[in-house]
Amino acid sequence: MAEQKTVTFIITRQDSPDSSPYKETFKIPYRKNMNIIAGLMEIQKNPVNAEGEKVSPVQWDSNCLEEVCGACSMVINGQARQACAALVDELETPITIEPMNTFPVVRDLIIDRSRMFDALKRIKAWIPIDGTHDLGPGPRMPEKKRQWAYELSKCMTCGVCLEACPNVNNKKFNNNFIGPALLSLPRLYNAHPTGAMNKSERLEALMQDGGISGCGNSQNCVQVCPKGIPLTTSIAAMNRATNIQAFKNFFGSDNAH
Repeated sequence: MAEQKTVTFIITRQDSPDSSPYKETFKIPYRKNMNIIAGLMEIQKNPVNAEGEKVSPVQWDSNCLEEVCGACSMVINGQARQACAALVDELETPITIEPMNTFPVVRDLIIDRSRMFDALKRIKAWIPIDGTHDLGPGPRMPEKKRQWAYELSKCMTCGVCLEACPNVNNKKFNNNFIGPALLSLPRLYNAHPTGAMNKSERLEALMQDGGISGCGNSQNCVQVCPKGIPLTTSIAAMNRATNIQAFKNFFGSDNAH
């Protein structure tokens, strides 16, 4: 009988937010077309490391398993990406798996992305409605604008662009830069006919400390975004919009151009 083919995972683990990280090696049964999540599930079923020791199952986050929710972001072979879309057959082995460094580790590969969710509140990343009663049909968005707005709406707050951004991860400063995704999303909500009512508030948020002035235009973000969102185009648009808002503030008029 032919020996079962295996694939090797070297996983960076951490037992608690305050404990030190360590690496643990696992050999799991290989299956054609398996992704990283499938490999982690194999370890969960039989948490025995390469030395034959019974260990605690590896902890990770996942949800949709079709690259829509953004929950399974991790660093695979040195690249931040979605584990559900990372196929073992396309990766060099042994496969190294680590949590993203930008965010605090909760346990093993589970990270705390609160900084992103707090930033979503800061930029008012929603379309407000007045009550829950039927307001009737809203104003239509021009088709050309709708098409590019749809591309921006694909953002799943996965955090990969923050992981790749050198300005987010500048350890020399107490950096509170909100990151590329949170610079792009105001463009989406400001483009909406109803969302535009809060346009100036979103721009004011980007003009504060940690906002658009923290971008160094390294363009790493647009290269790693799993949804291909034109982040740098949005950042350029928001840079122009915040400059216009600054002129409006200076002259004390919302009618300045």
